[in-house]
Parts: sequence; structure tokens; C-alpha cells
Amino acid sequence: MLETDIVESMRFEMESGNTNCISEDIKANATSVGKYPIVNPNEGYPLPDSHKLTVKVTSPYGNNYHLGEHADSAEGGDYTTCFWAIDQKPSVRITIDFDWKTGVAAKDWSKVEKKGQVETMELELKKLYDTVTSIHKEMFFLREREEEMQQLNRETNSKMATLSFFSLVVCLSVAGLQIWHLKAFFERKKLL
Repeated sequence: MLETDIVESMRFEMESGNTNCISEDIKANATSVGKYPIVNPNEGYPLPDSHKLTVKVTSPYGNNYHLGEHADSAEGGDYTTCFWAIDQKPSVRITIDFDWKTGVAAKDWSKVEKKGQVETMELELKKLYDTVTSIHKEMFFLREREEEMQQLNRETNSKMATLSFFSLVVCLSVAGLQIWHLKAFFERKKLL
């Protein structure tokens, strides 16, 4: 069996004294793992003291979490991770490798394999089961969202129909008033 590991992370640079924020849509009760190692500019030497970060993860409702260990999201929505580099004189450029995983991808399968000495096939079945479970939950989530969107569509359509009716009534009323006014005007001028 051929195994491939797909790594999805990003590397970005920031100047000291600046802030960089990244957002990710995470479903409620999903496990999330983030790693944000700072790239050492002097390979082989310790990381300089100037290369320090403050990291804060905020939920859609303003609750603060810290990223770096497992965190279960109690609320669904856009989670924001902000990195602050400590202000340095002269300015220092910091490079960060940021890896943010959620759901099935957040599980560390190598630890599961080491802990239980699980056979390879059994481990693959567990991975597949978790993937299927995740897809199943995603389908229910999408059905709920679809129902919400359909309800919103129905409400919007009824509001538009009501607004169109009132617009038509106003237009016809204004047209009637204009005809009445013109008729009265012409009768006063004795043109009719």
C-alpha cells in the first residue's frame, strides 16, 4: 500500500512591532491543532531573543483560546489567529511556519500507532472511519445550512412580494392623484 503525507502549511514573514492575523472557518465541536515554529535565521545556533511572538486565537464570539495544543471549538465560525512580534530597534524580520489543522487532519495518527502497536491495516481502517464520520457530519451540516438558506430565500421572496405590492399601490395612488389634480385644474381653467 502506498502512503503519502500531504502537508498543508504556510510560511510568512513579519516585521517586529507588527501584527498579522489569519482566519479559518471551524465547525462547532471540531478539534483544532496549530503549530507556529519561528524559523531560525542562524541555523545551528540558538534562536535569538529578538525572535519572540505573542499568539492569540479568538473565536467568532470573542472567546480567547491559545493555539499550539489541541483545542475543541465549542462554537462554529471564523476563528482568528493573530501573531504579534515584539517591537525591536532596529527592526527584525521574523519568519513563521504556520500549520493549522482541524477535524480528522488534527489527529496525530503516529501517536495512536505507537501507543497501541496497532497493525497498519487497523490503523488505516480507523483513519477511514474517522474520514467517513467527518464526511457524514459535514453532510448534516450542509443540509442544515441549505435549509437555513432556503428559509431565508422564502422570507426574502415574501418580503419582496409585499414590497412590490405596496410599490404598485403607491404608484397607482400617485397616478390617480395626478389625474384628479389635472382634471380639477383643467375644469378651473375651463379647458374641459
